[in-house]
Amino acid sequence: MKLTVVGGGSTYTPELVDGFARLRDTLPIEELVLMDPAEDRLALVGGLARRIFARQEHPGRITTTTDLDRAVDGADAVLLQLRVGGQAAREQDETWPLDCGCVGQETTGAGGLAKALRTVPVVLDIADRVRRTNPDAWIIDFTNPVGIVTRALLEAGHKAVGLCNVAIGLQRKFAALLGVAPPEVHLDHVGLNHLTWETGVRLGGPEAEDVLPQLLTDHGDTIASDLRLPRALLNNLGVIPSYYLRYYYAHDEVVRELRTKPSRAAEVAAMEKELLTMYADPALSEKPELLAKRGGAYYSEAAVDLAAALLGGGGSPYQVVNTYNRGTLPFLPDDAVIEVQAAVGAKGASPLAVAPVDPLYAGLMANVTAYEHLALEAALHGGRTRVFQALLSHPLIGQYEYAEALTDRLIAHNREHLAWA
Repeated sequence: MKLTVVGGGSTYTPELVDGFARLRDTLPIEELVLMDPAEDRLALVGGLARRIFARQEHPGRITTTTDLDRAVDGADAVLLQLRVGGQAAREQDETWPLDCGCVGQETTGAGGLAKALRTVPVVLDIADRVRRTNPDAWIIDFTNPVGIVTRALLEAGHKAVGLCNVAIGLQRKFAALLGVAPPEVHLDHVGLNHLTWETGVRLGGPEAEDVLPQLLTDHGDTIASDLRLPRALLNNLGVIPSYYLRYYYAHDEVVRELRTKPSRAAEVAAMEKELLTMYADPALSEKPELLAKRGGAYYSEAAVDLAAALLGGGGSPYQVVNTYNRGTLPFLPDDAVIEVQAAVGAKGASPLAVAPVDPLYAGLMANVTAYEHLALEAALHGGRTRVFQALLSHPLIGQYEYAEALTDRLIAHNREHLAWA
C-alpha cells in the first residue's frame, strides 16, 4: 500500500507519521511519500519521519520528493494538508478582518474566504494530476476550509472525503470524563465543517442510550470552560457546540480578545521554528512534546481510521467525515457538504440518518451553506462581485459596508494568489 501526503513538509507531519507507525496493523503501509515544494523543511521532516518508523520498527519505507506527479504515481490514497501562502498568509487572514470589527480567523469569516480562494484552485490542480496518474486513488482532505475544499473536489468528480479533528477530539474528551475507552463513545455529530453540535453522546453505538444530559449535568462546568462559553448557555442549548461556535455565539468578545494579543499564526510560526530546530537533531526519533501545542490533535488516528476504511483494510464502521448531504439534512441542498457520522467503506462515505435538527441550528447551517456555495463560486470563477456577495452572505459579516471594505482588503492581501486579480 502506498500513501502520499501532499504538504509533507509541515511541522505537523511527525504526528501523522507516529500514528501510521503505531497503527500499522490497521493500515499496513509499504511506502509513505512525503511531498512538499519546500525542500529544506522536507529534508528535516523526512529525516525525523524515517527515525520514527525505525524506532517503532515499522517495515515500510519513507520517501520524500518535491515532484508532485512522482509522489502521487501509484498512490492508493493521497492526503492533502497544504497551506497556500504559508503562515504569512495565515497571519494576514487573522488580522486584516479586525480592521472592520470582524473575527480574523483562518477558516471562517473573511479570513476563511481568503484561504478558500487561495486553496481551491491549487487543490483541484493536484486532484486532476492524481486522477490522471491513478483514477482509483482516494483523496482525503484535511486542508482548510475543509467543507468548501471537499465540495470543490466532489463537484469536480473526484473520489474525495473531507476530514476534521474536532469530532475525534471531543470523543476523546468525553471518554475521559465518562471513564470509558474512546471507541465506546459514539457522537450524534451534526453540522458543517467547523459549525457542528453534539446532539447526543452514546456509549456503544448509534442505537445506544444517550448520556449527553448526564454528561452536561456532571461535567458541564469543565466542558463550558474548555469551550470558553458560559455554562448557562450549554444548559439553555442542551447540546454541546464545537469550539468554533464561539466565533458566532461570542463574536464581539472574541474580536476584543484578538485585538489585544498576538495572532495564532504568529504563535504557530514561532513554534514551527523551534520544532524544525528539534527535527534537525539526528538523535530525535519520536515526536516532541511541543508538537502537541501545534494543533490538529488526534488527526493521525482519524486519518489512519479513514484511510483504512476507504482502502478496505479495516477501520471503524462509523466515522465523522465531510461528504455530500444527499438528503441527510432535508433543509440543505443535496450537494451541500455536511459533517456527520457516516458508514465508511471501499465505496466511500454514506451519512447515517440524522434526527430532525432544531431550527436554532438548522437556520445557521443553512446560512453558512449558502455562503459556502458563494465562496466556491468565487474560488472557481473569481471576480470582485462574487467575493463581495460571499462576504455579504456570511453571518459573521452581513453588512454591506463591512463587505465592501473586506472585499478590498482581501484582494489587496491575496493578489499574488488570485489569477483573476
